[in-house]
Amino acid sequence: MLKILIVEDNDDIREILELQLRGRDFTTVSASDGKKGLATVETERPDLILMDLNMPVITGWEATKRLKTASATRDIPIIALTAYATSEDRDKEYEAGADAFVSKPIDFGLLLEKIDALLETA
Repeated sequence: MLKILIVEDNDDIREILELQLRGRDFTTVSASDGKKGLATVETERPDLILMDLNMPVITGWEATKRLKTASATRDIPIIALTAYATSEDRDKEYEAGADAFVSKPIDFGLLLEKIDALLETA
């Protein structure tokens, strides 16, 4: 079973994502900020990461940059979850290393499509 790490500081969004993904036969682990997310990647080795960008302690942008520059984690696909939807914001997300992004509020069907596409190519 494929494992997805959800790094999201909003408890409600994190719980909804966990329920939805488990209902699709994914294993989920979660973290409430970027620092905890980085630590969780080391212990859990997820197949894919859903990364909120605007979080306390370490932002999703910074956590994504760190993961994508480390040889042990650079190949893990990261989908940025963001309320920022302008083209400039998307450029910033891709510069940080995100492989895809999904705007909030999250369209779960679109999210699943992106997850499937990234896991097929990983």
